[in-house]
Amino acid sequence: MTVYRERLWAAPWLFVATALVIPASIIVFAPINMTAGIIVAIVLYAACVVSLILGSPTIELTSDELHAGRAHIERSYLGMAEAFDGSEASLQRGRLLDARAWLLIRGWASGVVRVAILDQDDPTPYWLLSSRHPTELARALNDRAGGDLPSA
Repeated sequence: MTVYRERLWAAPWLFVATALVIPASIIVFAPINMTAGIIVAIVLYAACVVSLILGSPTIELTSDELHAGRAHIERSYLGMAEAFDGSEASLQRGRLLDARAWLLIRGWASGVVRVAILDQDDPTPYWLLSSRHPTELARALNDRAGGDLPSA
């Protein structure tokens, strides 16, 4: 059963920014053939849009596992989750970041959630996940559906 699901879609400004490939392609191919330049520009922009859409990771929390992009971990190995937004999130992504942490960071999502990892055999101390709704994600991670939260 899915408890929480969020797709980290690229921000609209990124789709607009990638549109700069259109005039760049036309400038490169115009001396050769204007029609070819327009076709290449459309194909390249479409490829950029498709890669932004397909490259958008999903964070999904089920009753058994946390899936973040292609990674997943059983909930029994998860400790407390903390939500950060604004300048606190910037600190978590920067100065306070542990180099051993597993990251799913997207620049267009301002919030982050830090999830402690309790597995003694895992060298990763925590996962740091970008989220547009960090408070809701942390609440879902900390809610054990009536069960006790493992101690850190």
